Amino acid sequence: MKKVPPTHVPMTQFSTENNCLIVGGIALTRLTQRVGKTPFYAYDRVLLNQRMNTLRNKLPDELHIHYAMKANPMPAVVQHLASLVDGFDLASQREMQVALDTTMAVENISMAGPGKRPEELASAVAAGITVNAESLNELDQIVLQSEKTGVQAEVAIRINPAFELKSSGMKMGGGPKQFGIDEELVPDALQRIQTLGLSFSGLHIYSGSQNLNAESIVETQQKAVELAIQLAPDYPCAMTKLNIGGGFGIPYFPGEQRLDLDYIGEHMANLCNKVKAELGTTQLIIELGRYIVGEAGIYVCRVVDRKISRGQVFLVTDGGLNHHLAATGNFGQIIRKNYPVAIGNKMADKQPEIASVVGPLCTPLDILADKMLLSRAEIGDLVVIYQSGAYGYTASPHQFLSQPEAAEVLV
Repeated sequence: MKKVPPTHVPMTQFSTENNCLIVGGIALTRLTQRVGKTPFYAYDRVLLNQRMNTLRNKLPDELHIHYAMKANPMPAVVQHLASLVDGFDLASQREMQVALDTTMAVENISMAGPGKRPEELASAVAAGITVNAESLNELDQIVLQSEKTGVQAEVAIRINPAFELKSSGMKMGGGPKQFGIDEELVPDALQRIQTLGLSFSGLHIYSGSQNLNAESIVETQQKAVELAIQLAPDYPCAMTKLNIGGGFGIPYFPGEQRLDLDYIGEHMANLCNKVKAELGTTQLIIELGRYIVGEAGIYVCRVVDRKISRGQVFLVTDGGLNHHLAATGNFGQIIRKNYPVAIGNKMADKQPEIASVVGPLCTPLDILADKMLLSRAEIGDLVVIYQSGAYGYTASPHQFLSQPEAAEVLV
């Protein structure tokens, strides 16, 4: 008897009707006809609204929530979120252009990244966007671009703290890092801002991402606020913004549970009070990307072949690693694990089978699901990969092996 694969957290955010997944109020089969092709990504705007409502209800009113556009920079998604979040955080000039096309006020937009090109800095300075400086050399370059554009640059210091976000899937602080200015060098950087005549707006302390441990997130948030208070005597002027990052994770793999947002909210209220008492009118900001959009998106591809090789069922689809690198385990996983997967037009099959879903590419790395319990699928059926709203389309090598590109829709 074949061993049944471990189960994921139920993907209850999407409903079903007549054995078919419903996305944005539309049956998946009809949505596929509307898109006109597979593969495609679909993002559900109602789920985006619900996630933001949950965050507003669980977290303090005075907390500012920014959207990290690198998670999903699709223009329609960003436009939709512009009225729901308090700011945008960018990682490139192209993301900047998308953000500036929305109604978001420029004073609530910031830009990070360790290798900003001169033309990117010039655009950011000219637009009035806050630049998170990641090195002392970058401060000099910001001054140069400020002089060229004739616009006073708004600058924040991105700090590489001495602490890290424990249990984080991707650590971006603590130890030697390409991100930010080392904590012990920040007083010198703040003095340099004053000497260079730049406009100081605040600090950006981003320690890591994809964390499902609420206690470690709270601990890191507390350390970030304490660090900001410790540095207060060195500020060249009153600090207006303190961005303590995000790190909120979503469950992708078997055995993972959803983040305890209630626990974070309780402790965040105390942090807001502490910031108000110690730093006056400084805005406390958290920066979330994956947590806002990740669970609201799916990737859809079509079965183009069904084959059995030495007793193992393979469902070959028209999309794979080139469109969804993360789902194949090639985007940071050490040991490959399956994302939640379903046959979207056969959601209630009473006789499921263990099958592997593979893409069309000529590489053994192109595996979307390895030996998963799925509804029995035939040629033409639709494979759905959940948790695909973040780091999907733009985090994948679309040109690899010159396959057709995927589409994206917001419904």
